[in-house]
Amino acid sequence: MVCDEGVLRHPLVRAMTRPARFERHRWVGDKRSMVVHDLDGAQPGCAVDELVASGRFATFGPDTAAEAANRGYGQCRHCRPK
Repeated sequence: MVCDEGVLRHPLVRAMTRPARFERHRWVGDKRSMVVHDLDGAQPGCAVDELVASGRFATFGPDTAAEAANRGYGQCRHCRPK
């Protein structure tokens, strides 16, 4: 484990950063696959950067998993909250 500014990090796991465009959103949906990503739990397999670059995303109001599910989105298997 590596400690950097009070944050413990595993040497083999890279920390995901939240895209600047979504600093006030936790849940972002992929309109192509109808999958919602939890930006607080995003993993490399989520491909959130590719989603943002594609422009085919949706945010939700209220910003909750329940609202995303209400709109027909399923949760990403990589960033599903524990």
